[in-house]
Amino acid sequence: MKPWMYLVLAALVIAFGVAVVVVSRRRAERSIEAPSRPPSAPSPEAPQRGGTAVLEPDIVEPEVVAPPATLRERMARARSAFAGAFTGILGRSGITSETWDELEEALLRADVGIGVTTGLLDGLRADVKERSITEPAELLDALQGEMRQRLAGADRTLHFEPDEDATDGFSPNVWLFVGVNGVGKTTTIGKVAEQQRVAGRSVLMAAGDTFRAAAAEQLTTWAERAEAELVRGNEGGDPSAVVFDAVERAAARSIDLVLADTAGRLHTKTNLMEELRKVRRVAEKGAGRVTEVLLVIDATTGQNGLAQAREFGDATQVTGVVLTKLDGSAKGGIVFAIEIELGLPVKLVGIGETIGDLVPFEPDEFVGALFDV
Repeated sequence: MKPWMYLVLAALVIAFGVAVVVVSRRRAERSIEAPSRPPSAPSPEAPQRGGTAVLEPDIVEPEVVAPPATLRERMARARSAFAGAFTGILGRSGITSETWDELEEALLRADVGIGVTTGLLDGLRADVKERSITEPAELLDALQGEMRQRLAGADRTLHFEPDEDATDGFSPNVWLFVGVNGVGKTTTIGKVAEQQRVAGRSVLMAAGDTFRAAAAEQLTTWAERAEAELVRGNEGGDPSAVVFDAVERAAARSIDLVLADTAGRLHTKTNLMEELRKVRRVAEKGAGRVTEVLLVIDATTGQNGLAQAREFGDATQVTGVVLTKLDGSAKGGIVFAIEIELGLPVKLVGIGETIGDLVPFEPDEFVGALFDV
């Protein structure tokens, strides 16, 4: 290769290197001047203010809160006791002897009881004859009306008497809760306490079940939640003394309402009934006024709950019933047995675990839920 060719080749290499350096610098400068677009950069259609793009705030969707379950949804098991019979009856072209047999079986299976079932069907037969009912659908409508009528007219209010005359000292209302162990009595008291607090009343709880340590501990938790005061005694102590002390403290501090728990040993035990009679007497000896004695019954116990109602009613002058676990029972017919046979109004029903699942008993809603198949 001639010498001049080496000179040309060297010049070309130098020129190429200079070009590469220049291009690299220009790319680096453009990178600094134009930073990368952030993920939230406005679109070309974004509104402008003074020539500057305005970023609209992100739209936050409100949290969707599920509505509370209805009585119909919670009473699926109780409704199932009637569903088969109702479907069979509606499938017939008329009202036959089999129709009446199916109705009777459905009522008994739902624990309405023999006596109440007989009374309901006797009234229904008279209604069918008087109104010349021949269609199965009309028959079920008539049964629904008969059930509503049997539950109508009861006083279901929770009685609270304001102390309008405090010249002799403040007199708190006392609500006693009675019932056997395991029916949800202590939890019911806690839920009632919270509801009464929300209603604007001051509450004091009395841990009168001194024979079950867990009851006092459970009531303590509810007292803290409901911002209520609590009086508890020694384990195995006198329940009457606990209730008396609670009433006296409520009177001294002008607390509106005393909610008193009681022991819940088997209702067949004579000593328990005597103890409850004593608690009832002592609660009114001092400043207190017993305005409610609420018997708590587990709906799943069926006719056994009716026996409990008789025993406790005789001992403590029960004014109303709280029926718990109605959502988990196929024996909702116990409502009719309690009200028709014993004349005790069902005032509250439990249809779940939360505080909002202890609700006032509404007969029309209850009967409607049974027939909503």
